[in-house]
Amino acid sequence: MPFCESDTMTEPATRAYRICPFCEACCGLEIDVEPGAGVNLQRPRVVRIRGDRRDVFSNGFLCPKAIGLKELHDDPDRLRTPLIKRDGRFVEASWDEAWAEIERRLPPVIAAGGANAVATVLGNPTSHKMSLILYFPRLARALGTRNLYSASSVDQVPKMLSCGLMFGTWLSVPVPDIERSDFLLIIGANPMVSNGSLWTVPDFRGKAKALRARGGKIVVIDPRRTETADVADEHHFIRPGSDVYFLLGIAHALFDEQLVRLGRLAGHVAGFEQLEPAFAHFSPERVAERCAIDAAVIRGLARKLAATQRAAVYGRIGTCTQQFGTLASWLIDVINVLTGHLDEEGGAMFPKAAAFAANTRGAPGFGRGIVTGRYASRVSKAPEVSGELPLTCLAEEIETPGDGQIKALITIAANPVLSAPNGPRLARAMKGLDFMVSLDIYLNETSRHADVILPGPSPLEDAHYDVSFTQFSQRNHARYSPPVLARTPGQPDEWESLLRIGAIARGLGARVDVDALDDAALEEELRRSLGDAASEVTAITAALAPLRGADRLLDLGLRSGPYGDQFGRNPGGLTLAAVKAAPSGIDLGPMTARIPEALRTPSGRIELAPPALMNDLARARSDLAALPPDLVIIGRRQLRSNNSWMHNLPALAKGPFRCTALVHPVDARRLGLVDGAMAAITNGARRIEAQVEVSAEMMPGVVSLPHGWGHDLAGVRLNVAVERPGANLNALLDENLRDPLSGNAVLSGVPVRMAPM
Repeated sequence: MPFCESDTMTEPATRAYRICPFCEACCGLEIDVEPGAGVNLQRPRVVRIRGDRRDVFSNGFLCPKAIGLKELHDDPDRLRTPLIKRDGRFVEASWDEAWAEIERRLPPVIAAGGANAVATVLGNPTSHKMSLILYFPRLARALGTRNLYSASSVDQVPKMLSCGLMFGTWLSVPVPDIERSDFLLIIGANPMVSNGSLWTVPDFRGKAKALRARGGKIVVIDPRRTETADVADEHHFIRPGSDVYFLLGIAHALFDEQLVRLGRLAGHVAGFEQLEPAFAHFSPERVAERCAIDAAVIRGLARKLAATQRAAVYGRIGTCTQQFGTLASWLIDVINVLTGHLDEEGGAMFPKAAAFAANTRGAPGFGRGIVTGRYASRVSKAPEVSGELPLTCLAEEIETPGDGQIKALITIAANPVLSAPNGPRLARAMKGLDFMVSLDIYLNETSRHADVILPGPSPLEDAHYDVSFTQFSQRNHARYSPPVLARTPGQPDEWESLLRIGAIARGLGARVDVDALDDAALEEELRRSLGDAASEVTAITAALAPLRGADRLLDLGLRSGPYGDQFGRNPGGLTLAAVKAAPSGIDLGPMTARIPEALRTPSGRIELAPPALMNDLARARSDLAALPPDLVIIGRRQLRSNNSWMHNLPALAKGPFRCTALVHPVDARRLGLVDGAMAAITNGARRIEAQVEVSAEMMPGVVSLPHGWGHDLAGVRLNVAVERPGANLNALLDENLRDPLSGNAVLSGVPVRMAPM
């Protein structure tokens, strides 16, 4: 689906390449840029965006979101200069003025309340920003605060926790080897829309079609007949929040019918003997009513998984955003182990990223594993997981007086007022902060509360490498995107902004030499990893010159990674220069078996029965007989609006109104709801109004509303989004409802009431 303007170019367009930053598919783009010329064309402009057919990973695929990249760059609402709030109103300011304001106001907060008086929030777009993801750890160290929050605790920490406990690192997430698989069981995921989530798989439709063409089968388990269900062989409704029981039923059936086949992993697992007795209570016949799936279907799927040589179970956001999110995430990988499909071709395999993956560093096959609960949130005592506290604790930490109360906040590409449960409470809490800084390209529902807004460059003005998503990619590769367009003069790199804020927090002042700080940090990190080998530190530093900032860290990561040149010890290996020389990327081959090499557990084995998870089964057992609510709500993903900031792009916002509440015809009749009319949806005192869409794709008793909407708040500068603001699903949700193991917010299966307006 290329973008093209029809007017005649004044000069031949130049061609550039860019990895799309809009979702986890990370498609390679081919971008034609017309040089600037004439009175009305002072700056170069993008005239066409299409899929790069030579891209080694996406092979020319792109979805409708890609054309929004031009609109994002050209968006008149996108911030291009810092804003400072004066007398309650934002005014444009120079970068020096913005840094001076931060220097004037942030250090006194730290001096008065200590390091924990400052909190940070990372948003989803951070994962698509090389500078932000590589340099945030340096900002966090400079701040020294325990109050670190991110969007991860709204949608993915349960999977990170279960994988960390089983395999030893947070991001050792097995992903389906779809190109060689013959059976996929997909639960609580919609890769037709997401093109994978914690599974980077562009053109899922094409790969699913090929799977079925070779005789394979796809089965989807979801409370909605999703876009993925439409291209599958079977779809079964499941009661929201009961995924854990469905998965326990499958695991029980595997033991009960003697279908367990560990294969070559038999010598690489620990805790296997604990599983069968732990699952004994959860027969398919016992769990069927709770999850609303017949026992015969559960047993049939267990047999299909066991009998198919190349198969995998994949689950995603729907399995994470519930009260048993960590248990469900764990059981998916347990079932892949029990059926002999983990770390096997066509099963669930571990990517081998070219850089930054913890499961490629250090001694292979064993490690320190992960630790959680090193500290807890001040008010709710929620445990730390992966160095973060639950985002749903942020409002109470701002509101509650006492030692460690949050008085200053730094948000980075984040909009938690829309994306976190009970955003209205969080918005009220932000009004009570002493100081707030937002690094954001928009004046949105969250950044409107800031005292200083620091805009980042447009994606077209920024270099790019997929630091995170290469760790979830269904095929190993390395791709780099240089900037497509020159940035506004004076616009700093985001890594520079993070270092400068950290320096201000440390009392070094706003005029600090950022390059010197960067050099010192790199040397410290090299000495930490290399010990006292000073000569080696010097040699590596010299080899990385003249690169700076994120590019320098990327070169270090590539050269020291599993395919790297190891600074001359592996001639012909990867370097940043080699990746830059391949505009469409370097193919590193399909996933291969990595057990035991990929493990970083202290035992050197896959931990099938982590004590925290085994103990939590008692909670699942006690809740098995709970009566289902009359009506529950779930979210949903949409192709054109994965995140709130996409709603301001005309090409993605146009067309049918998408923020509708899907209800089954049976529910519509019994509740008196009319298609196209408005309805009130309530959860206790919380209330929103949404447009009804009657649809048989919903399971009876379940209503679905997409997340990321609600652009009707005062003070935002999103002129396209406010035309059709939609309803904020998260305003209905209880911020105190969390999966106790991971702290992840419960977004699915929440009881609600619904009535016509």
